[in-house]
Amino acid sequence: MTNPGLRERKKRQTYETVSEIAIRLFLEKGFDAVSVAEIAAAAGISKPTLFRYFPVKEDLVLHRIADHEDEAARVVVGSGEPPLVALRRHFLEGLERGDPVTGLNDHPQVLAFHRLLYGTPSLVARAHGHLERQEAALADALGGDLDARLAAGQIVAVRRVLALENWRRIEGGEPVEDVRGDAVAAAERAFGVLAGGLTWLT
Repeated sequence: MTNPGLRERKKRQTYETVSEIAIRLFLEKGFDAVSVAEIAAAAGISKPTLFRYFPVKEDLVLHRIADHEDEAARVVVGSGEPPLVALRRHFLEGLERGDPVTGLNDHPQVLAFHRLLYGTPSLVARAHGHLERQEAALADALGGDLDARLAAGQIVAVRRVLALENWRRIEGGEPVEDVRGDAVAAAERAFGVLAGGLTWLT
């Protein structure tokens, strides 16, 4: 009998492998130019098997950022600080280390992935579900009531807009180091505004 831990590791490895193969093909040829059958063949699996892992084609791309869906919630739950203080610190630390999720990263593969994600309408639409799940996880971590859901929506939106602005500037040709100071200042201002309206989280 297969060890449950080994089974789970193999499953995660399959997710990673198939997603990476698909993203490579999408970057080479364009999202709409690559068929699911082509991805399955490149991964050495059948189309039905691929669909068991990824119900829709867009999920092959979004799998790469799926682990960020509960990131904000994990920061809140795992910190002894007030929620907004912990989330502010986490975002600023992400800027410092060039975490791709903050948009402040000029690695060619990161830029190419973001170009694929933001430049493909069906991926943008599918990504809304990713944002909704982020909000839901964070709202649960904040208590789950209406106030928590309203706060989570604001926090997720602020993080998204900050990251998108950073990516747009770097994609436009500005060096990371030229953007970094503005990115930190913008994050400080944005979290300051949140703190002013969400005093119960500070």
